[in-house]
Amino acid sequence: MAMTALAPTTTATAAAEPPRRRPGLIAFALLAPGLAYLALFFLVPFVSLLITSFGINDPVEYGAFSYGFYWQNYVDVLAEYWPQFVRSFWYALLATIFALLISYPIAYFIGVRLRERTLLRNLLLVLVIAPFFISFLLRTLAWKQILSDEGPVVGFLQAVGLMGPQDHITGTAAAVVFGLTYNFIPFMTLPLFASLDRLDKRLLEAGSDLYAGPATTFVKITFPLSLPGVISGTLLTFIPAAGDYVNASQSFLGGPSTAMVGNVIQSKFLITVNYPQAAALSILLMAVILVIVGTYVRRAGTEDLL
Repeated sequence: MAMTALAPTTTATAAAEPPRRRPGLIAFALLAPGLAYLALFFLVPFVSLLITSFGINDPVEYGAFSYGFYWQNYVDVLAEYWPQFVRSFWYALLATIFALLISYPIAYFIGVRLRERTLLRNLLLVLVIAPFFISFLLRTLAWKQILSDEGPVVGFLQAVGLMGPQDHITGTAAAVVFGLTYNFIPFMTLPLFASLDRLDKRLLEAGSDLYAGPATTFVKITFPLSLPGVISGTLLTFIPAAGDYVNASQSFLGGPSTAMVGNVIQSKFLITVNYPQAAALSILLMAVILVIVGTYVRRAGTEDLL
């Protein structure tokens, strides 16, 4: 009797269950192009780079090396080029901080203050991404001309007595950090805008109703809610800035004393043609950046980004 009573319920439950899908095949089909792309253009070059970094350079034949397990390459490049490593991360840190200080007010103004003025907001967004319409090299080369000894900036500063006749802007650390900051500002501004654009303005009004001043409202409400944009922007700025080799080059804004590790890698690959040491420097740069970024993300409490 009891089993007869349960029978319809079991049948109804089975009928209510949705048909089983085959997520494995569908997911693999969707991921296949991306996985193939990553395998071809990231994994294969990375393995090749890693194998090359343990190679043995031929001191006699130009550009020749043999495969092996010569880990001394890592010791040699660290002992010889650690100042360039330190300089690279210091410049990247300064550029990231300056880019954040410049980009946050811009993103707040566009994303919060101009939210109801769509036309003006879109126009300012176009101006933010406008530098992308011009080549990275051309933009940096233009700043070299503007900051050169014959340019208007140096002429003005010398005229008002802030610079002597023997002083320069190009070839200094300030010029390199300026170039890094300028070139990566859109990478900082756009994530900040995306985060601030979703900020609920009613929370700001509630803060004001509770007699919180503008500074308190920013510290307690605005900045914490924009932290995802801050984290994304700082990562998108710091990582490429640490490996940059254009701004610090003597052909652009840098000088002999401003060489970053990217310039050393470029020289090893293209001028001295010491492929094992160039590969070892590249692997070390990636490893250090990975450690710094991992530590930063965990400290910021956004492990989901990893």
